[in-house]
Amino acid sequence: MKNYTLITPCFFGVEKMLAREIKDLGYEIIKTEDGRVTYKTDEYGIAKSNIYLRCAERVHLKVAEFEARSFDELFEGTKRINWAKYIPYGGEFPISKASSIKYKLYSIPDIQSIVKKAVVESLKKSYLETGMIKEDKEKYPIYVFIHKDKVTLTIDTSGTALHKRGYREKANKAPIRETLAAAIMDLVPWRPGRTLIDPMCGSGTLLIEAAMKGINMAPGLNREFISEKWRTMDKKIWWDVRREAYDKIDNDIEFKIYGYDIDEEALEIARENAEIAGVEDYIVFKNQNALDFTSNEEYGFIVTNPPYGERLEDADTVKMLYKQLGYVFRKLKNWSYYLITSYEDFENEFGQEATKRRKLYNGMLKSNLYQYIGPRPPKNKK
Repeated sequence: MKNYTLITPCFFGVEKMLAREIKDLGYEIIKTEDGRVTYKTDEYGIAKSNIYLRCAERVHLKVAEFEARSFDELFEGTKRINWAKYIPYGGEFPISKASSIKYKLYSIPDIQSIVKKAVVESLKKSYLETGMIKEDKEKYPIYVFIHKDKVTLTIDTSGTALHKRGYREKANKAPIRETLAAAIMDLVPWRPGRTLIDPMCGSGTLLIEAAMKGINMAPGLNREFISEKWRTMDKKIWWDVRREAYDKIDNDIEFKIYGYDIDEEALEIARENAEIAGVEDYIVFKNQNALDFTSNEEYGFIVTNPPYGERLEDADTVKMLYKQLGYVFRKLKNWSYYLITSYEDFENEFGQEATKRRKLYNGMLKSNLYQYIGPRPPKNKK
């Protein structure tokens, strides 16, 4: 069984949740850094990471790490790698992305060009003494990450980013990314059988991720990955991991969670998305204004991504909405509510200081998850 080192990029603020997911898969964490987690796996780890991880943006196979203070050192360090170990003859190897942080060689196009030429030279040693290297078969996208003088070279095993689960064909304005929604639900101590509401559900992402987690459905079951086509990976590995993931879905569990929105068009999108995801039986969508929300339930969870920034036209509208939400939610004495927003003065407008605040990023947009944690229900009321 081959051993690999994988690197999974993620949104800033999500690293701990991602590391916990990786540990739950049984893999050893090497290090956790801002925006990524590095860990050891076997061959099955590539398939399992892509299919099971809810918070990762991609799964990269680490090829090498070395220091380079000049373009010559970057070229020679890349050329020394035995790329034929990873890229079979005919494999396409685009330099899909390069990033440079605090590195004097900051020209991204030059970095990409140099790495490409060095990989070609390395492959020639294995496949050709002279002539051109063919690139007419499956893809092995190479990523270059340079921090100060340290170069990390990886091959992307995911292809399309992992937040694209395959269920969100349509979305309303400024939706929350699926991986961030999964991370938020990982912070909420909800479980099937307890009340969960998103009173401003939009296209339904938070509730769909919650429902998938509730029935133990792996997020990557409804899509394909670029490494499934690799000749370097046994197709049986993917078949085994998918079958295992399907077997783990709990089709016997019963629960209902609820999504409300004032926009009927958004609700139609949410219903379609839930159906594509295979969780439509667990979510009830209803056309209702969040400010009209009431409940006879003594305990429950509200998790929502209220409008802010580009989703509303002016700051006064945002302030008024948050003031009204604070008034509505505080009537729910024993409930817990979780709201993510990039609005810096949220607590002041909401009228209540959060129990906890967690800095998260929705893409490049810095946000905070404001957590208002209510009391636990007595055991007989769970």
